[in-house]
Amino acid sequence: MFAPLTSLWRGYRDSSLILRVTLALVLGAVVGLVGGPAVGQALAPLGELLMRLLKFIILPIVLFTLMAGINQGQAGRLGRIGRKVFLYYLVTSALAIIVGLTVASLLSPGEGMSLEGAASVSVPENPGILSVVLGIVPTNIIGAFAEQDLLGIIFTALVFGLAVAGLRQSQTHGELGERLAGLIEALNVVTLKVMSGILHVVPVGVFAIVAGTVAEQGMGTLLSLGDMVVVLYVALGVHLLVYIGLLKGFGVPLRAFFREARTPMATAFATQSSSGTLPLTLDAARRLGLSRGLYGFSLPLGATLNMDGAAIRIAISAVFAANVAGAPLDFVSMLQVVVIGTLISVGTAGVPGAGIVMIATVFSQVGLPIQAVALLTAIDALVGMGCTALNVTGDLVGTALIGRSEGERIDESGSAEAEVVSNPEGP
Repeated sequence: MFAPLTSLWRGYRDSSLILRVTLALVLGAVVGLVGGPAVGQALAPLGELLMRLLKFIILPIVLFTLMAGINQGQAGRLGRIGRKVFLYYLVTSALAIIVGLTVASLLSPGEGMSLEGAASVSVPENPGILSVVLGIVPTNIIGAFAEQDLLGIIFTALVFGLAVAGLRQSQTHGELGERLAGLIEALNVVTLKVMSGILHVVPVGVFAIVAGTVAEQGMGTLLSLGDMVVVLYVALGVHLLVYIGLLKGFGVPLRAFFREARTPMATAFATQSSSGTLPLTLDAARRLGLSRGLYGFSLPLGATLNMDGAAIRIAISAVFAANVAGAPLDFVSMLQVVVIGTLISVGTAGVPGAGIVMIATVFSQVGLPIQAVALLTAIDALVGMGCTALNVTGDLVGTALIGRSEGERIDESGSAEAEVVSNPEGP
């Protein structure tokens, strides 16, 4: 009686994850357009289930991966990696804004539009870079875990991971340190086992989320601000080419990289959440053969601070607002956008509605009409999908580049595809 269902499940389970996610994206878009809001609402619980599962696994996978990675490497290497990570974030964020400004200046989104009838928009206050830096140290560990504060979780993992590493070198407590390191390793293996089960839910959740997003946005919004959407995706494509150039320059095999990166990229596109996609991004880095000490630090940090897609969105939104206001940006204003936008893309990390906060802050600093933010909120989901996918790609690119600079090799065989279940230890 259950033989057909069993056969169907085996076929689903054994097929490529990226094939399932790609089909889910396409089917979700079709169902959303045809079915409308009613279908989107009916499917919403499946999308909510996926997001809950991904958020559920974030804390243990970040905590145990980073602590285990620290106890496999050296503290000096971690400091060197940290410097490279922050340098990469600053350089690529500035480069993303330059790409966005260049593409937008050539294609001129917003020309011929008017601010008449634009609604007012409530913009959350920008906390600033200093608040973000201070926020790295949580006042309450339990609170940081409960609130999914990635910076706080990273700080906790670093402190306790280094403490365990020091304990292992102790003359009096070395055996206890080794036991703790073994326990952390075992918890990391268990976490990856749980992650392997969650992966089977990803295509179903992606289908539901895309269907709901497309049904809610509809074609009307896309057609009314279509030029802005097109320009943004052109800029995202240009920046992706920049990533490809960097990967080739550092000797990272492109086929191997995108073989593993495409699943987190597609999931980020559907969910619009860098943090929610983090478990899949960490899994992709593991499959590439990168060390846990590297990706356990760089990827959670990148999911919070590195926002190349958002930086491009800032630049194009600035040109759009200037064109709508009938006062195109001059060179000095563009330079302001590059400097302020680069800093803002870090300074608004972890804030609800971060994209709108970034745009509004840049607008106020450069003197652009804040009313234009209301127009841009209409396409928030459409542009957020592409920007989040690029954010996640940038995190993984940076991790691969830093790995190569540290002498790590990228696994080109693809043999790690099944290791989520069969060999969860990772490199």
